[in-house]
Amino acid sequence: MNPFKKYMMPGEYPETNVISFIANDFVDGNREINESLLKETLPLLPLRNTIVFPGSTLPISVGRKKSLDLIRSLGRKHKYIGLVCQKDSAIDDPEESDLYPIGVIAEVIRVIELGDNNLSIIVQAKKRFEWQQITQCVPYMKATFKLRDYVRASNEDKEFRAILDSIRDSLLHMLHLLGEPPRELIQTISSEPFSDMLISYSGTNLPIEGHEKQDLLSINDEKEQAYRLLMILNRESQVLELKMNIQMKTREDLSQQQKEYFLQQQIRTIQEELGGNTQQIEIDEFRKKAKEKMWGDEVAGTFEKEVQKLERLNSQSPDYSVQFGYLQVILDLPWGVYTRDNFNLKNAQRVLDRDHFGMEKVKERIIEHLAVLKLKGDLKSPILCLYGPPGVGKTSLGKSIAGALNRKYVRISLGGLHDEAEIRGHRRTYIGAIPGRIIQSIQKAGASNPVFVLDEVDKIGNDFRGDPSSALLEVLDPEQNSAFHDNFLSIDYDLSKVLFIATANSLNSIPQPLLDRMELISVGGYITEEKIEIAHRHLVPGELRNHGIAKGTFSISKPSLQKIIENYTRESGVRELNKKIAKVMRKVARKIAAGEPYPKNLKVSDLKEYLGVEEYSRESYQGNRYAGVVTGLAWTAAGGEILFVESSLSRGKGARLTLTGNLGDVMKESAMLALEYIHAHARELDIDPEIFENWNTHIHVPEGAIPKDGPSAGITMVTSLASAYTQRKVRPGLAMTGEITLRGKVLPVGGIREKILAAKRAGIREIILCRENEKDINEINAGYVKGLVFHYAGDVREVLDLALMDERVEHPKDFSVK
Repeated sequence: MNPFKKYMMPGEYPETNVISFIANDFVDGNREINESLLKETLPLLPLRNTIVFPGSTLPISVGRKKSLDLIRSLGRKHKYIGLVCQKDSAIDDPEESDLYPIGVIAEVIRVIELGDNNLSIIVQAKKRFEWQQITQCVPYMKATFKLRDYVRASNEDKEFRAILDSIRDSLLHMLHLLGEPPRELIQTISSEPFSDMLISYSGTNLPIEGHEKQDLLSINDEKEQAYRLLMILNRESQVLELKMNIQMKTREDLSQQQKEYFLQQQIRTIQEELGGNTQQIEIDEFRKKAKEKMWGDEVAGTFEKEVQKLERLNSQSPDYSVQFGYLQVILDLPWGVYTRDNFNLKNAQRVLDRDHFGMEKVKERIIEHLAVLKLKGDLKSPILCLYGPPGVGKTSLGKSIAGALNRKYVRISLGGLHDEAEIRGHRRTYIGAIPGRIIQSIQKAGASNPVFVLDEVDKIGNDFRGDPSSALLEVLDPEQNSAFHDNFLSIDYDLSKVLFIATANSLNSIPQPLLDRMELISVGGYITEEKIEIAHRHLVPGELRNHGIAKGTFSISKPSLQKIIENYTRESGVRELNKKIAKVMRKVARKIAAGEPYPKNLKVSDLKEYLGVEEYSRESYQGNRYAGVVTGLAWTAAGGEILFVESSLSRGKGARLTLTGNLGDVMKESAMLALEYIHAHARELDIDPEIFENWNTHIHVPEGAIPKDGPSAGITMVTSLASAYTQRKVRPGLAMTGEITLRGKVLPVGGIREKILAAKRAGIREIILCRENEKDINEINAGYVKGLVFHYAGDVREVLDLALMDERVEHPKDFSVK
């Protein structure tokens, strides 16, 4: 049999007419031909899917009428015919265009009658030929021809011999991949006399596409033909290896599955002998737990349907574990389970005040919600969004609220979340599907009305996996979250009793539809006085416990805390302050452990030893000696600050206004408005208009490395310019903040609390504000504003009347000198 027969996969290569093959016939393959016996025309025997190479001996089955007529017309001796392959094996009666032009002249050695009008002939291929013209088609085909000889490679060509050795190795490798070949075949192929027949043997028997084999036969150069054959052998050898590996893996997987099946059957039999089927026991346990659940009829019906589906599944099926896990999730959810709220308003207020200092608006909103809930008995929970700078206690406030209401507390961080499935869950069709983080957190809480903190809601991302912020719309909508749909759960779950608290640092990155669903509460930065109280009440005692220092053995005085806040930190919250306190505690703990002396109460003078040199410095009031220097008030993320606006005049053409100090666009516009106001009201201010034509104006705000922007320096700039042009002194101990318009109107600004306290720390005694900012002053603790005098103005003229004195500065500029 053809040794490559098993290599030919069904449908991959057409079935050949080769019946059997004996490699030994190639060893003495006689390629000589008696050309005197050849006539001008040669009978052609078309073959299907069979291309024969010179020197090969092989049997061919004959069954077509023209082919039978051809064989039977041959004489007894020197029966030469032309073997030519058809291009399309489906054609039963090929014509001239259906045949490849190059074939092999073969001698018919033997004819065997098979019956049923079929023959088998044994032929020995001699030489290649190329038919020229078909001269006869009936009763069989004849054609004129021309012999094609090879360009033989030299016996001394070492490269050619190496190619033949490689062909032999590849051939033997393929035969071994197919199974253990007969020893005689191996010996024959390995023998040296067989080297000359390697190409013919391989070309005739390799099961490759007919056109590729025909191309190989058509190559005239023997060395080139050997190269091409080696490439084909290497390729087919790799394909064969892949197929054998696939078959081996399939066989191993099947064997493993059968082994596991038999083991599972044995386990099942043993379990039944010991006391029942484990699968049925688990299902009965599910039904028992379901009876204790306080869920509605719809959920109960869905659960029973899913249990019945589990009963129909084989425990070894992959779907069984998915269904089992799904039922566990349903059972673990707290359907209808609610913790009882503590309606003691005084206790709730006490808990909130104990854990957090300040934050009055947030505490007031929680107490209001509790009061309404106490009166009505049933109320959809509010959805709050606490926004403000980092470190002010937004996240920890959620835990305090849960304690005040006697509710469970859960928190998820949404920072960096990109996948919508994290909120809604994965569908159960996916491997490893789980519920979303909302349902997981409810499951973890064990109650359906926890305080649920959605941390960093402003840092949600989105990509090709969906938009989680859009999925939150359903969660945070009181009209929709009573029937929240999780893709994994596939059952609506009531979230309307959950008190959601979202936290964010900025509202700019939160989509507007999501903002509309939340009640926004600003949690501003702490002022110095509040930070001192927070550190004294919470941070210092907490760090004493964290560092194992006994209560009463060490303390930090309030002046020291103020010094740490003002000169060692610059932040809105208290995180950096807590780190500095921890640093002090570590040094104290080291001294206690080493038995060294340490201060029982940390004073201001000790800070340099424990915290090093001061990292920041605050501005202080600098007096009113110079014209054009006015103290303003600014808000920063780290709290309030005072800043100085300096105006200077220099002789020039008078058309130039120079602004320095790293000012933003809005602040630059305020400077231009201030200058235009001075120009427009020069007569009222006793300013000679000719000054504007001969003197250039320069406005500078110190600390140029720090960017500054905003409209609140408007009245400060106009006062600075008026002082510079009139050379009048500014009232001592005065600061101001407010926006101006082109017609001189003073507008309100924000950050009043922080600005006022910054002014007080800097030694300011009087402050000018917009009249509409008076309400902000009334909201500040009276103790914080004690000792300050506030002046409220609605027009720039009022500001200038309050701010400028009649007295001129020492050595005033003489604008009359030309």
